[in-house]
Amino acid sequence: MKVSKLIAGACCIFICQAVFAQEQQNGKDQTSRNETTVEDEYLSSVQDVIIGELAASDEYDNKIVALQYLEEAVGAGRSSPDMTAALSRLAGEGIKSQSRTNGRIMNNFPDIRAKACDLLGEIPTVESKNMLISIATEDKEPMVVTAAIRSLGNIGMNDNDEVVNMIEFVHKKYAALNPTSSLALEVLNAYEKLAPTVQNKNEMIQSISSIGTNYKYVRPVRQKALQLLKSIQVSNNSNKDKEGK
Repeated sequence: MKVSKLIAGACCIFICQAVFAQEQQNGKDQTSRNETTVEDEYLSSVQDVIIGELAASDEYDNKIVALQYLEEAVGAGRSSPDMTAALSRLAGEGIKSQSRTNGRIMNNFPDIRAKACDLLGEIPTVESKNMLISIATEDKEPMVVTAAIRSLGNIGMNDNDEVVNMIEFVHKKYAALNPTSSLALEVLNAYEKLAPTVQNKNEMIQSISSIGTNYKYVRPVRQKALQLLKSIQVSNNSNKDKEGK
């Protein structure tokens, strides 16, 4: 059974490589990048189907190949609902969807989830944001949570402080149970990017202050927190001056 799965996966990989090579050749022949032909649209849809099949495969190696093709597509500026769905599936691998044998989870691949979260951050849609929020709150692997928070900062959506409040909650949980400097740094980076969208900055400022005074974090992270606090204060004072005028 496993051999047949590997053969099927190899066939998918071969077909996918051929399709991608064909698309690259077609791209060279186009006189304008703005032109979209029926053939290009067909090839893109075929790619998406193949990527989806690879992402849904039980084989770890097939999921890696799916991520490689997704990264290539995202890097080329291409996205589609099928791509987002494939990345969402990979981001929830072992969390949202579980494959068990004798009670043991067989598809717990945190490296797959983390990479998928990073790529979702390059597709700034509501669907990507919602999936990343879900992963950040449900996943128990710091590397995955770190990637999800980093991507949420890159996407930049924060309706009604939804994202910032979630990040504050997640940081508070990890600060108490398993404080890591890498996660704290990405929390600060996300706060910095989302700060202009925050309606009520009180909780965010308290969270930043707690990082700045927590000696379990390395010094550069604490310094980053203090610098961010100063930056927010300057921004707030500037806004007050404008309102006064």
